[in-house]
Amino acid sequence: MKALFLSCTLKRSPEPSNTEALAGVVAAALEERGVAVEHVRLADLNVPPGVVTDLGGDDEWPGVHERLLEAQILVVVSPTWLGRPSSIAQRMLERMDAMLTETRSDGTPVAYNRVAGVVVTGNEDGAHHVISEIGGALGDIGYTVPGQAWTYWNQGPGPGAEYPQTEHGHEWSHGTGRLMAHNLHAVASALAAHPVPAPGV
Repeated sequence: MKALFLSCTLKRSPEPSNTEALAGVVAAALEERGVAVEHVRLADLNVPPGVVTDLGGDDEWPGVHERLLEAQILVVVSPTWLGRPSSIAQRMLERMDAMLTETRSDGTPVAYNRVAGVVVTGNEDGAHHVISEIGGALGDIGYTVPGQAWTYWNQGPGPGAEYPQTEHGHEWSHGTGRLMAHNLHAVASALAAHPVPAPGV
């Protein structure tokens, strides 16, 4: 089983990402269950706006799309900015819109029988809103989003320390992240054993 972590931080490598640091807890818990984990930071790639899988030229989204189809588990990693998902997360979802009409040879939509979850950090409230926006969109695309397949961290209202600079809230966020990994793996395993058939079958 494979898991793809798509990071929607606005920072380019090698700058550290707070949200990726929390996502590492989820990744480690999946690896403990034998899942192969891959991380992709979209800010490092050329992903122009659009709603198709391949825009041609130097568009690097097709390589990400290929990784999406190789993974049974997708974890979207996004910071909170102004109470909303990052602009890169929005662009990711717009590019994934093409998957609505892509099917396997038997007519099954390509996102079926794959699970997805969300990891969010930010210094202000808005995590549940970000989780709802991303999780709802992934459900529209065809992913199964298990219950409690998310974790988040925030310092509270107003400016404050960033995630790596404090232990505030880490126990809860880490415990929720491990539960997230458990639920993603359990539901992905169930779908592998009993896949959702193509519509109309």
